[in-house]
Amino acid sequence: MNLDPLFLALIGGLLIGAAACLLLLFTGRIAGISGLINRLVFLPDRLWPALFLIGLVAGAAMFYALGGERPAAREGFPVWLLALAGVLVGFGTSLAKGCTSGHGVCGLGRLSLRSLAAVLTFMLTAVFTTFVVRHLFGVM
Repeated sequence: MNLDPLFLALIGGLLIGAAACLLLLFTGRIAGISGLINRLVFLPDRLWPALFLIGLVAGAAMFYALGGERPAAREGFPVWLLALAGVLVGFGTSLAKGCTSGHGVCGLGRLSLRSLAAVLTFMLTAVFTTFVVRHLFGVM
C-alpha cells in the first residue's frame, strides 16, 4: 500500500479525535495516555484503560499488517540521552497533570485555558530542547 503520508496523517488524526470524543461521550473520561497508564497501574478501574491502550497498539499493528511503512529508527543516538529524555517527559507529564493527548487533543478541543498553557509550555520546551541537543551538543 503506497498512500500519501499526509493522507495517512489526516486519517490518523481523525481516528484519534473520534476515539477521544467517543471516550468522553460514553464514559466522561479524557483520553490522556499518561492518565490512562496511571489508572491502569494504580487504580482498581482497569478494564476500559486496558481496552483503550490495546486498541492503540492493535491499530498500529493493523496499519503495519496492511503494508504501512514503519518509521525509521534513530541510529547512533546516545542511550543516556534517550533515558534522560524519558525521565524528563515522565516528570513533565506529572507536573502538567497530563500529556500531549490529554492537553493537546482533548483539552484544546474543550477550549481549556489550562491545556493551552500546558501545550504552549511543552511545545516551547521541545523547540528549546531540540535546539540545545542539536546545536550545542551536536547530536543529530
